[in-house]
Amino acid sequence: MRNVNVTVIIVSYRSAPLTIESLRSVDADRSAASIAIRLIVVDNASGDYPHLLQAIEENGWGSWVTPILAPTNGGFAYGNNLGIRKAFEDDAPDYIHLLNPDAQVRPGAIQTLVSFLEAHPTVGIAGSSFENLDGSDWPIAFRFPSIASELCGALQIGVISRLLDRWEVARHMSRAQQPVDWICGASMMIRSRVFDAIGGLDENYFLYFEETDFCRRALAAGFPTWYVPESRVMHIIGHSTGVTERTSRPRRLPAYWFESRRRYFAVAFGIRRAILIDLLVVLAYPVGLLKRVALGRAATAIPHFFRDFLRHSVLRPRNRLVPAVRGLSPRNP
Repeated sequence: MRNVNVTVIIVSYRSAPLTIESLRSVDADRSAASIAIRLIVVDNASGDYPHLLQAIEENGWGSWVTPILAPTNGGFAYGNNLGIRKAFEDDAPDYIHLLNPDAQVRPGAIQTLVSFLEAHPTVGIAGSSFENLDGSDWPIAFRFPSIASELCGALQIGVISRLLDRWEVARHMSRAQQPVDWICGASMMIRSRVFDAIGGLDENYFLYFEETDFCRRALAAGFPTWYVPESRVMHIIGHSTGVTERTSRPRRLPAYWFESRRRYFAVAFGIRRAILIDLLVVLAYPVGLLKRVALGRAATAIPHFFRDFLRHSVLRPRNRLVPAVRGLSPRNP
């Protein structure tokens, strides 16, 4: 393999202990890799910065880890863009690897993604397979959200779900390398030319849907995304956000989830089709809720979902303003 430079970016928000363990896993992986790996860790104005500085000093990581203190918590896309900007200012890498603070790379995970992209020059983004904290598999990649997936999610009726299975957002993956619509941003290797073409992540997304949107824009620019299961990463799902953390009962979704969803559908489909999609959800969701109540499963419903959905939906005229992509501009427009 040619001399390859990779910059790993981790955005930490009130997750210093997890971030430090993630750094430790990268350190172990870089020691055995034949590629040059450096890392930029961004504290998204959460108070993690002193703890990160201390860990970098105590572990002797200063030669390859660069800490950044964000002036404000602008969200996942914002924090990653700070790291991406710094990476290109210092010494433009061949690849950027986005890694969650609640993720730890297994041996060879970074090298495997790079080797795949080096062997497939037309692919823009490659993602890992995941395992849970207990070592069990989480072999999931994703399809782009669609009218069919929204209908399926709103109804949650078995026969409908089976009929619409091919449009479900979550895909249970085999152990084969294969193209996908998008992959989890917890471990996402991105070719530098993708940033040249489309810029960075859209900072209009505070959290959620930003990697979906990024992969959608990359594909439109001719850079597909692939799932590479040989690259293994342990991911404590939802720990860094709390939204998708596995608990006995569903949690109420934060306002920014609905705002990110609204933006994604408005950008991907246009306002008129986004209105039709939301109208379909409004009509279908009560049917699905009645089914859960009839089966004694009302507790499985996300609290206040219908009310929150209506409040943030494009069905309300005041929610139809769609700002332009905000963040890093294309490097070679």
